[in-house]
Amino acid sequence: MRAKTEEQIAAEEAWYETEKVWLVHKDGFSLASQLKSEELSLPEGKVRVKLDHDGAILDVDEDDIEKANAPSCDRLEDLASLVYLNESSALHTLRQRYGASLLHTYAGPSLLVLSPRGAPAVYSEKVMHMFKGCRREDMAPHIYAVAQTAYRAMLMSCQDQSIVLLGSSGSGKTTSFQHLVQYLATIAGTSGSKVFSVEKWQALYTLLEAFGNSPTVMNGSATRFSQILSLDFDQAGQVASASIQTMLLEKLRVARRPASEATFNVFYYLLACGDSTLRTELHLNHLAENNVFGIVPLAKPEEKQKAAQQFSKLQTAMKVLAISPEEQKACWLILASIYHLGAAGATKAGRKQFARHEWAQKAAYLLGCSLEELSSAIFKHQLKGGTLQRSTSFRQGPEESGLGEGPKLSALECLEGMASGLYSELFTLLISLVNRALKSSQHSLCSMMIVDTPGFQNPERGGSARGASFEELCHNYAQDRLQRLFHERTFLQELERYKEENIELAFDDLEPATDDSVAVVDQASHQSLVRSLAHADEARGLLWLLEEEALVPGATEEALLDRLFSYYGPQEGDKKGQSPLLRSSKPRHFLLGHSHGTNWVEYSVAGWLNYTKQNPATQNAPRLLQDSQKKIISNLFLGRAGGATVLSGSIAGLEGGSQLALRRATSMRKTFTTGMAAVKKKSLCIQIKLQVDALIDTIKRSKMHFVHCFLPVAEGWPGEPRSASSRRVSSSSELDLPPGDPCEAGLLQLDVSLLRAQLRGSRLLDAMRMYRQGYPDHMVFSEFRRRFDVLAPHLTKKHGRNYIVVDEKRAVEELLESLDLEKSSCCMGLSRVFFRAGTLARLEEQRDEQTSRHLTLFQAACRGYLARQHFKKRKIQDLAIRCVQKNIQKNKRVKDWPWWKLFTTVRPLIQVQLSEEQIRNKDEEIQQLRSKLEKVEKERNELRLNSDRLETRISELTSELTDERNTGESASQLLDAETAERLRAEKEMKELQTQYDALKKQMDVMEMEVMEARLLRAAEINGEVDDDDAGGEWRLKYERAVREVDFTKKRLQQELEDKMEAEQQSRRQLERRLGDLQADSDESQRALQQLKKKCQRLTAELQDTKLHLEGQQVRNHELEKKQRRFDSELSQAHEETQREKLQREKLQREKDMLLAEAFSLKQQLEEKDMDIAGFTQKVVSLEAELQDISSQETKDEASLAKVKKQLRDLEAKVKDQEEELDEQAGSIQMLEQAKLRLEMEMERMRQTHSKEMESRDEEVEEARQSCQKKLKQMEVQLEEEYEDKQKALREKRELESKLSTLSDQVNQRDFESEKRLRKDLKRTKALLADAQIMLDHLKNNAPSKREIAQLKNQLEESEFTCAAAVKARKAMEVEMEDLHLQIDDIAKAKTALEEQLSRLQREKNEIQNRLEEDQEDMNELMKKHKAAVAQASRDMAQMNDLQAQLEESNKEKQELQEKLQALQSQVEFLEQSMVDKSLVSRQEAKIRELETRLEFEKTQVKRLESLANRLKENMEKLTEERDQRAAAENREKEQNKRLQRQLRDTKEEMSELARKEAEASRKKHELEMDLESLEAANQSLQADLKLAFKRIGDLQAAIEDEMESDENEDLINSEGDSDVDSELEDRVDGVKSWLSKNKGPSKAASDDGSLKSSSPTSHWKSLAPDPSDDEHDPVDSTSRPRRRRLSHNYLSDSDTEARPTMETDA
Repeated sequence: MRAKTEEQIAAEEAWYETEKVWLVHKDGFSLASQLKSEELSLPEGKVRVKLDHDGAILDVDEDDIEKANAPSCDRLEDLASLVYLNESSALHTLRQRYGASLLHTYAGPSLLVLSPRGAPAVYSEKVMHMFKGCRREDMAPHIYAVAQTAYRAMLMSCQDQSIVLLGSSGSGKTTSFQHLVQYLATIAGTSGSKVFSVEKWQALYTLLEAFGNSPTVMNGSATRFSQILSLDFDQAGQVASASIQTMLLEKLRVARRPASEATFNVFYYLLACGDSTLRTELHLNHLAENNVFGIVPLAKPEEKQKAAQQFSKLQTAMKVLAISPEEQKACWLILASIYHLGAAGATKAGRKQFARHEWAQKAAYLLGCSLEELSSAIFKHQLKGGTLQRSTSFRQGPEESGLGEGPKLSALECLEGMASGLYSELFTLLISLVNRALKSSQHSLCSMMIVDTPGFQNPERGGSARGASFEELCHNYAQDRLQRLFHERTFLQELERYKEENIELAFDDLEPATDDSVAVVDQASHQSLVRSLAHADEARGLLWLLEEEALVPGATEEALLDRLFSYYGPQEGDKKGQSPLLRSSKPRHFLLGHSHGTNWVEYSVAGWLNYTKQNPATQNAPRLLQDSQKKIISNLFLGRAGGATVLSGSIAGLEGGSQLALRRATSMRKTFTTGMAAVKKKSLCIQIKLQVDALIDTIKRSKMHFVHCFLPVAEGWPGEPRSASSRRVSSSSELDLPPGDPCEAGLLQLDVSLLRAQLRGSRLLDAMRMYRQGYPDHMVFSEFRRRFDVLAPHLTKKHGRNYIVVDEKRAVEELLESLDLEKSSCCMGLSRVFFRAGTLARLEEQRDEQTSRHLTLFQAACRGYLARQHFKKRKIQDLAIRCVQKNIQKNKRVKDWPWWKLFTTVRPLIQVQLSEEQIRNKDEEIQQLRSKLEKVEKERNELRLNSDRLETRISELTSELTDERNTGESASQLLDAETAERLRAEKEMKELQTQYDALKKQMDVMEMEVMEARLLRAAEINGEVDDDDAGGEWRLKYERAVREVDFTKKRLQQELEDKMEAEQQSRRQLERRLGDLQADSDESQRALQQLKKKCQRLTAELQDTKLHLEGQQVRNHELEKKQRRFDSELSQAHEETQREKLQREKLQREKDMLLAEAFSLKQQLEEKDMDIAGFTQKVVSLEAELQDISSQETKDEASLAKVKKQLRDLEAKVKDQEEELDEQAGSIQMLEQAKLRLEMEMERMRQTHSKEMESRDEEVEEARQSCQKKLKQMEVQLEEEYEDKQKALREKRELESKLSTLSDQVNQRDFESEKRLRKDLKRTKALLADAQIMLDHLKNNAPSKREIAQLKNQLEESEFTCAAAVKARKAMEVEMEDLHLQIDDIAKAKTALEEQLSRLQREKNEIQNRLEEDQEDMNELMKKHKAAVAQASRDMAQMNDLQAQLEESNKEKQELQEKLQALQSQVEFLEQSMVDKSLVSRQEAKIRELETRLEFEKTQVKRLESLANRLKENMEKLTEERDQRAAAENREKEQNKRLQRQLRDTKEEMSELARKEAEASRKKHELEMDLESLEAANQSLQADLKLAFKRIGDLQAAIEDEMESDENEDLINSEGDSDVDSELEDRVDGVKSWLSKNKGPSKAASDDGSLKSSSPTSHWKSLAPDPSDDEHDPVDSTSRPRRRRLSHNYLSDSDTEARPTMETDA
């Protein structure tokens, strides 16, 4: 929300200071200013206002004004955000938004849509993508926002969602329905094949509009059926399958409908068909002039052309929905046959038959039957095929009545029944074909249902004077039920949740909802299971009364209305408008108030009884289609005949392939087989209630989203009944006020009174008040903590990421404290935390920001890692390029060498052989893997098929079990009802028996009196004969008794008259007093109502002010948080400034120090330059001295020539050696290149290995996730295996340590041997240098002993080095064998661990299966527990009722006792006053009857108390079982977690062991290659050393020759000669011994010859050159280097590690 400017804030303050109000009147509302009443003398309840539009000042009632909001609230997106929430403010906001073409507005959790009068461009695909992926807080109010909210909630919670559309007919519900489905199909998409696409939805909508819509007085294309479109989604959130269910189809509209209305659209499309072939085939070329069904073609040419286009579009839609041409043709045949039946007509009197047989013949031909069969099925109610079977059409009558003795119907009614039956079957078939095109076998996770029903129907709104029909009553009843569902969801469930969580909230201003209109229609009787008319005093709904009256012969609509008004009509004490049912001035009409009495509809019951009776012709329609001679018709309907039930006929589209579709069908079947109405499910009227019950039950199983569609403008909106005014008209209605405060110029207008009535009827204001005052958002403690603990990282660091929370409530409280929320914005319940509207959205936004920051850091780390990897790769590529360049250079040098050509020819042949073997091995591995893959795929497919088959079987068995269970419940209910009826009959029998006994006693008394009278008469007659004295005495007694009786009669009559006069006077006084009290009561009631309204208004204003204050507090709290954050950031900025200042000072000091150091270094540099100049002078002087010495050496030219010759020879030999060294350097470079290649290959292998490890980790992760539950019995075994695993791990670690030490030793030894060999090579080179120096000095001086000794020492050192290298090689071979053994042991351990892992996997699967079984048992137990809880609650309610009855019976008992005492007193008085004994006996009988009744009540109370105690005990047992099960489940969950951790550790250790094994094998391979390279290098060095020794021998021979030639010229002391000879002899002996040691293993040395041992005297002879050697010397000198080159080229590519060092040494 953008911050307000100072000008806006000032304007709002000025607005609120002026106290702007809305003045409500009969035409709307007007803006006014309330004048302060302190200076005015106004009566109580009156206020003075000043109108804004003309400045008029008026005195009005307080109830007629409502507070107005600031102009900034005129176009708010959510009405719940208004500061003052009242009717006028809400209507003003809606009017302003509608005027600006903003059709959608949020009303708290619901959406309010005003139907547009055009086609606004707010429903495009571009707008759809604007809402994709958004949250509700980020979206503007739109129908797409509702779809996106439901879709997002479904993906996050995996819970089924439903979107319910509410409103009047013509308010745009079907249009919104279309936009909802189109959005979901576009945004979600479909998985795999296009199961449900936008194209298919358009085709489906076209089909439903053609076959299910028709023009009415209120809507040009009104939907005449209710539908539920279900979209099933998979785990990826894509549409996997879809299905549609329809109900409450107005099938009778085909044949009979209200005046000025048309039939279904498809008939007009068919009659306007332009295909002449099809018209000829359907016999539609010549249309009838008259049609009893009223199906006539369109008259206007443009309408015909449009209908023809619609028919082509309909055919295209059927093709898109995979309806074959044969199936389309069957549909056209049935439709044409219905038209021809209407053209045929029926006779009005006489025999039932067709009026025009030629058209009937066409209908019979199209239906594939004969005229006799068609006539018999319609008029005689029988078919040739035998007895009729049960129909599958919508609405069936009961089967108890015989088919032959059906109701007496006219011929036209029979014809209408056949037409409606045919159309119903056709519609059901089309829905089945559509579901066939939309179903899929893909697995679906959850579903979304969109519900569209016909809106409220009111003919007066369309200007029609007729009464509403029975179908319109059914649709209005369905809308009332959906409105009641909205009330339950919005009010009752929220209040119940607050009560359960101990959250105290006051909602006194909310009025309780009344469902009187629903009760008038569908209230069931408690004794409705027994068809008895004895209980006429028990209230029943209109549907039940219709069902009962249809069974009574001679029943009339007047009797039906009388019974209905006796139950629900206005009573004597009721006030006007309190009753939902009112009488109409027209005969057989009544008024029913829908939408809480805001929408009064006048219904006409004429013909309802005949309509609700069973029509046999309707039942014959399915059988007629199944027995058709046309295969295209019979095949379609025979396929559906097997599954024909009452349910499938009532609700079309229950076919489905997915599990969710089967679940929905099972739910609807359960509705039809449970409850009081299920016993009469075959009754036409009761089916209406069952279908609506199925609709409501299906919606209740999901999370509901409501969309209220309102009509903005309508003509003739009644608003209230004409006979009773239930709506208040304010005192300002008589004033001459404008129709309302006008909206901006040029904007759309709406009807305020119409919108006010719809707003009151939907109770959206109460819903928004509850949404504002309550806590609409709530989450369970654990879920809230897991979701929002990211906002409190310090708590996570404090406790750790995976810590176990003992008290979730305490943890949530800590989290809320750390989040620093306003106290009034949240509330803690018993199991969940509640939030005010918008608080949870703000937390979600903070969480998204925090998550985005974390993801940004994670992305930065990933990108850094990838950049480093890329840089490393580029370095390797650079090194590889250099290696390639060197290889190319070397290749240029050796490409013309014959040996290289031979090598390049032979090498590929070897590689080909090796590659072929590798290819064969790889092919075998691929074949094995392919076979394994095929086997696994086959097993997976089999398992999937078995799973699907078992799931379908389970669903079927579940539905069958449910049906059987429900049948049993219905039977038990019947039995209970019959038992109650029997008890009632027994009680009546006892009463009649007591009455009979009393009458018998009275009869005996009368007989005795008659006998006495006869005796007296006889005595009088006989007395005349007797004595006169006796007769006179008796006569006197008799006369005296007669006089006493007359006197007593007169006295009693006088007393009675006096008492009656007194009673009348007291009665008149009481009546006067009662009238006064009634007037006072009415006045107080009116005052109470006014006070109540005022209290509600003040309470609403107080709540609005309180909410506004809370909003300001929240805003202040947020500002304080921002201020604290700003202060902390400011302090951090100050600290950083101080830190930077200190750093700057430190850098300045370091700079000064560096300048000082630079100055000193500069001085040192100058000193060094001076030293360099001095050294340069010294070098010049030394060079001058060298020139002087060289000039002296030119004296002896002869000796100099010899020396030069020898020098040239030596230089030639040195060049040869340099060439050899170059070749060695080249070979070293080649080895380096091979090393680089190996490194690159190793890097690639490492990457592939890492990828494989990642894939394995993913597989392990998937396996870990799939393993959810374990059992406790495996704990001991797994612990033992864990110990074995620890032992194997310790052994593995020991082996790894040994392997690493051995590899380090081998590497170290290899390096040391290589170093020693290089040192030998250096010594050899030094020996050659010494030999050159010796040759230089031989001319002048004899060889010194020191130099000879030095040479001998060098030879001995090289000999020792060679021996050490041989020993190292042998040791390495022994170590390699040990490594092989260790690798074998590791492989064995790996196989053992793999076997252990497989065993654990099998055990895991077994545990999982057992746990699933236990879970199923747990689910069943929970179901039983829930059922028991529900039963207990019902029993408690029953106990409460019985307790109330008991109290009433006690009161009656007291009253009866008082009556008894009074009667006893009367009896005593009568006995004293000689009253007739018969009265006394009757009173005594009544007393005994009352006593027996009292005893019966006592026994019943005792029985009910025992029943209550037993139910309480059962409840306690079930609670204990539930607690035990919960504890066991918790233990199993803990055991599962521990086993999962152990399994994860085992798999990680296995992967680590496999990685170490691969590393060991790689190191082994590298060591073998290094060993081979070292052996090759050793051989080459030995050959070089032999060549060097041979040359040394040649040099010695040359020196000996020179010495023998100079014996005569130089005189050398014999002593010196002997010393030199001894030294030379010793040196040569050392050389010969070294050569003799190396002669055996090397064949080349034996070929070149060996030095023989000789005595010191013959030493120089042995050193003399051999002529045979001289002859073979050229060949050896040429072949040996080539052989060495070839040996270097044959070196393995693994010798890469030793090459760089050798090259640098060279």
